[in-house]
Amino acid sequence: MKYLIIDGKKQSIPPFPHHKSFIYRCKHFFQAKSLYDQITMSNFITVKELIRGWRYKCSMPRVLLIDPTSACNLHCKGCWASDYAKGDHLTYDELDDILSQTEKLGIMDCLMTGGEPLLRKDDIIKLCIKHKKMTFGAFTNATLIDEAFADEMARLGNLNVFISIEGTREETDERRGAGVYDKAIAAMDILKSRGIGFAFSACYHSRNYQTVASTGFLDMMRAKGAWFGWLFHYIPVGSDADLSLVCTTEQRAYVQEEIMHYCSINDYVIIDFWNNGHLAFGCLAAGNGFVHINARGDVEPCAFCHYSDSNIHDVSLLDALRSPFFTAFRKAQPFSKNPLRSCPLIDVPEAIEKVVIEGNAHSTHFSCPESAHQLALKSHEKAKQWKDMSEALFLKMPEYTRKNFPVFLKYHAFKKHHTDGRRI
Repeated sequence: MKYLIIDGKKQSIPPFPHHKSFIYRCKHFFQAKSLYDQITMSNFITVKELIRGWRYKCSMPRVLLIDPTSACNLHCKGCWASDYAKGDHLTYDELDDILSQTEKLGIMDCLMTGGEPLLRKDDIIKLCIKHKKMTFGAFTNATLIDEAFADEMARLGNLNVFISIEGTREETDERRGAGVYDKAIAAMDILKSRGIGFAFSACYHSRNYQTVASTGFLDMMRAKGAWFGWLFHYIPVGSDADLSLVCTTEQRAYVQEEIMHYCSINDYVIIDFWNNGHLAFGCLAAGNGFVHINARGDVEPCAFCHYSDSNIHDVSLLDALRSPFFTAFRKAQPFSKNPLRSCPLIDVPEAIEKVVIEGNAHSTHFSCPESAHQLALKSHEKAKQWKDMSEALFLKMPEYTRKNFPVFLKYHAFKKHHTDGRRI
């Protein structure tokens, strides 16, 4: 029987479909200590991805990220979702078709972003029922989670939620609106009362980074029933982005060290999206690990990289994965030999300029589009500072990450040779 230690207690993991099985797989992916662990996890899913990549002559992602809608019932400060046209959405039939394509390609995990995906909760439930072999997850502000929806989640088994929260009540409500914190906590209580494992999701920035990385906040999230957590570094996407929210390199390093320490002593999984490159073989975008489709159908490398050369309304998902932009993007991976500098948006900004030009991609940002050069200009100085600081951090990390550092490069080289390399 599979199990996880959750808040000090041994919790069994029921067979799929069950929301807890996704959490179990996440833990094993982000805590793999060797290439062997990577290859053997989840019924050899890595091997299956390599085989499919060889078959389709293209790197096959493990996860599809998709925005059912660009609409949201909140207006959070610094969130680009508010910039998009509120009428942008993918119809149920379009979502169903995309998911059918993903299943055919062997992609069995779908995470929904937005906008607020639960504005489409009825369609999401229908999709979970029809595509019952897939795992679904929704990044949500939780204001639309009620007891009836929690009952549906418990019945379905293959739907997870990741509840957005910014730290304290004051920090959350300051960015998300009055009363949002209390609604998010109430949703956690509802889910916990039904034995539903969920995750908390926090965007850390210059004003809340200490709270988000604090023992008090993380202990509270675990006590509320969060089986794991997602952390997202504020990225200044869009020409009107609030640069005051961008963390300094010292603040980012503080979060990285505090989170790694907390997870180590508490046997807990927190996916620190920009600081976990060493646990995920670097950047996973552009089909290397996941692919993103926004509410207008633009196929993007990830939810934060708003550039594309393909739209799902015009091409198949497979053709989008094979597009010149995605091919150029993957060819450039890994963007650095230091796995703590894995992201081309903020760690190696000259790289995003290069691949956008080479792939002839365009900005997909709706009201505040910006060239890759404009985006890179906002990150160059901090990227230089992070380069030096991350080298020092890397040397202080547990022995296994340094010992297996060459594996990080070898895996990428092997994967590219046996997938995209066959097309060159």
